[in-house]
Amino acid sequence: MRDWTAQRRADTPDELWGLEHLPVYTLGQAGQRSYLHHTGTIPVVVTDRGGQVTYHGPGQAIVYCLVDLRRRALGIRALVHHLEEAVIALLESRQIPAKRRVGAPGVYVGEAKVAALGLRVSQGRCYHGVALNVAMDLEPFAGIDPCGLKGTLVTQTRDLGVTETLPGLRAALMQKIRQQLDGEEGR
Repeated sequence: MRDWTAQRRADTPDELWGLEHLPVYTLGQAGQRSYLHHTGTIPVVVTDRGGQVTYHGPGQAIVYCLVDLRRRALGIRALVHHLEEAVIALLESRQIPAKRRVGAPGVYVGEAKVAALGLRVSQGRCYHGVALNVAMDLEPFAGIDPCGLKGTLVTQTRDLGVTETLPGLRAALMQKIRQQLDGEEGR
């Protein structure tokens, strides 16, 4: 991501990369190790994204957003809003009421976090992205304070009654993100 972003030209099209990670805790630039409690054998990787600590693993839909913010005349807060709205729209299309929280980026269903965001901007270009919990082992979240928020509950779409596969939900999320970024939502 860093290399791709550093080598972009002014006319390089934006890209969304969909993937799944092996089990890993990631600690953002401002991440505090005090939010790591019982990580066991799962590696902890310090990364250059914003945010605190999160867990990534099989069964989680990751979408990295490689977006030229300058070209789109888009600020980081607006991008966060678009990414949250994309997740909310995806969940609402599956009859799951979701919301954002002031001061706690991500998407929540009830009191539980279902999607986390972590972004990095370099020279007006964004990378990293959003992680939607689909059908994964949630136990590793118990070893951390997710996103630096002590006591944060975590959920996933499978536990919310969605039986769609991870590849299907990831593709649908990527489409919702494209719609948000291209201003097509609601058209």
